[in-house]
Amino acid sequence: MTEIPPDLKYIDSHEWIKIEGEKAIIGITDYAQTKLTDIVYVEFGDSGREVAKGDELGTIESVKTVSEIYAPLSGTVEEYNNELEESPQLMNEDPYGKGWFAVIKVTDPSEVEQLLDSGAYSKLAEE
Repeated sequence: MTEIPPDLKYIDSHEWIKIEGEKAIIGITDYAQTKLTDIVYVEFGDSGREVAKGDELGTIESVKTVSEIYAPLSGTVEEYNNELEESPQLMNEDPYGKGWFAVIKVTDPSEVEQLLDSGAYSKLAEE
């Protein structure tokens, strides 16, 4: 069974979002890392850039495929998890902890209302 923490928000491209004040920590879900299998490389965009909801934040390369990570909210990219450059497997080992991908300073808090809760994401992941 895929782990879907109830305290996080989600989008249909399988990113999770943890809201902390005006910041959003973003990563890929347990479901996504299971489907990707072994993650071997990550590529980040530029820190400090403005992103709109749906913009690409970076890419993940696994032994099976290359996948994009998308911004679930509009804002400024404050930082990327540089530890993933040396240890991309953290996304497999700890997707909701050490395997986080980026932090965005949210500029449109109303977009948070459009994110999926764990129940809605669970239904999506089952399909």
